[in-house]
Amino acid sequence: MPAPVEFTSASGRTTALWGPSGSGKSTLLKVMAGILVPDEGTVVFHDANGDTLDVSRASERQRVHFRRRHLGFIFQFFNLVPTLTVAENVMLPLELNRLAGRSAALARLETLGLAHCADRFPQTLSGGEQQRVAIARALAHEPAVVLADEPTGNLDADNAEAVTELLWRETERAHCALVVATHNQRIADRADEVITLER
Repeated sequence: MPAPVEFTSASGRTTALWGPSGSGKSTLLKVMAGILVPDEGTVVFHDANGDTLDVSRASERQRVHFRRRHLGFIFQFFNLVPTLTVAENVMLPLELNRLAGRSAALARLETLGLAHCADRFPQTLSGGEQQRVAIARALAHEPAVVLADEPTGNLDADNAEAVTELLWRETERAHCALVVATHNQRIADRADEVITLER
């Protein structure tokens, strides 16, 4: 039987889920997000207003609302919507939360040096640029937690380093919790806490 995983993250804190492929890092992120419901154990979220949600026992509707409002996602393969422009991709979580749209998205792109790409489509960008757009989208609605699943796994070494710097800087600036699934030791070394997973 695998050993249980237990940890607590908080605003401004970075946690790395470190381990080889197949060790369950992505699965644990999906459990934290309420995409998968655990067979055992609990996932509890405390918001800034003092309200608590047991994500692992919440209804599907509650979990969808939780993800939409409180979480930002960054994926290894970017997962940008190809038929939307860069600005429209960043606007998506804002519109889902009925928040300000294009002006807020453009401001976020400006901070990441991507304002000139606002009206371009994702496929016209480099991998590093696409991942920076993904970071902008994840942070657009000011989530409490950012979950990043191998965010540099599809990038060369130079772009991986640049994206890591950007991810740490922007989540620190937003004062949100960051949980990163990675098998990159350099990323793990930057985290406040490392949770090691084994197959």
